[in-house]
Amino acid sequence: MKRKTAYLGMFLALALICSYVESLIPFYFGIPGVKLGLTNIVVVIMLYCIGAKEAFLISVLRILLAGFLFGNPFSILYSFSGGALSFLVMYVLKRMTKLHVISISVMGGIFHNIGQIAVAAVIVENYHLFYYMPVLLAAGFMTGLLIGILAREMMARLKFGKLPMDV
Repeated sequence: MKRKTAYLGMFLALALICSYVESLIPFYFGIPGVKLGLTNIVVVIMLYCIGAKEAFLISVLRILLAGFLFGNPFSILYSFSGGALSFLVMYVLKRMTKLHVISISVMGGIFHNIGQIAVAAVIVENYHLFYYMPVLLAAGFMTGLLIGILAREMMARLKFGKLPMDV
């Protein structure tokens, strides 16, 4: 159990580092709110290699800690709504289908943006924000594709599947 806790701490630290690095990258395509989602690499790898409960725990802790360290209460709310919906969709798709990690990551990226825009529309009481949805769906597809490819390559190169805590 000690080893598993140490690995969870390592993954949380890695997710926070990814959040911090992402906050430093001047990534702007003229689309407000669009980010690469580098921390989702950690969540996707954990979902496939560690387990759903652990991946969800790290996702929630990362959202809270990164929000307090690098963001504000609204960033926590938007990140949590997008992250929770994204994780739920990825978890269900992984369990119920034989989709590849890249396809599941793409769906995660798309549903992350759907969750965020839905909460934003409720908070600002302006449902015209949904006109922004096609742009966010395209951005979610592209970032999900990139994250999926990176996660697949990292899992292949690091030969995840049997971590030392499993031995």
